[in-house]
Amino acid sequence: MNVFINDIPLIIKKTSEKIFKHQYDLVLDKDDQFTSKDLVGDVLFRDVDAVLIDRLVRLMEVKKLKKLDSITLVTDKKKKLIEHLKDQFKIIKAAGGLVVKDGKILMIHRLGVWDLPKGKLDKGEEEQLGALREVEEECNIKVAITGELPNTWHSYAFKGKKILKKTSWFTMQCLDDTLMRPQAEESIEEVRFMTPDEVKALLPEAYTSVEFVIRHYLASMKKAGKE
Repeated sequence: MNVFINDIPLIIKKTSEKIFKHQYDLVLDKDDQFTSKDLVGDVLFRDVDAVLIDRLVRLMEVKKLKKLDSITLVTDKKKKLIEHLKDQFKIIKAAGGLVVKDGKILMIHRLGVWDLPKGKLDKGEEEQLGALREVEEECNIKVAITGELPNTWHSYAFKGKKILKKTSWFTMQCLDDTLMRPQAEESIEEVRFMTPDEVKALLPEAYTSVEFVIRHYLASMKKAGKE
């Protein structure tokens, strides 16, 4: 599970998953003492319990952890702790797409940030149908789903409530973009197909969750020899 709190990834893994300690700047066990100032770079916590998760979520919500890149939590009770984390929020479901045409990726510019087209699902709406609808509405194009990408979760506050939005992501092929234009009523200013290199260059201006999805896609294309 990949949760983004204040645009910082909180990654929950099973104890049985491969973990390479040398990839982290700081490795701590659940009983080790630390403060927010210690959370720099990529941090790994081992043998995590609900008390530690609650403390870390509070820190990430209220502190400006500018030097923190990610937190990875390792636990032998992954499912239980994920449910504990989700219980603290109201869950909202959304879906979106990474659209490809001739090797280029469709990006949108909304409220000063580069993004992928996505939006909230209607009540009872299936994820794939919602993703297609949102992409076609926001960009005025026709697309078809070709595969799945990892889900992302990101938190925010709305009217005093803690919200956790789950976004289901899909790869899509563009079928028709002859009338492509940004959906102004959704504050979208620009819609543009970009080469992978152009997309990589603007990732610092994108949400971390969107960067995660794009990098996963590019890595899969490189592995398949298609980039």
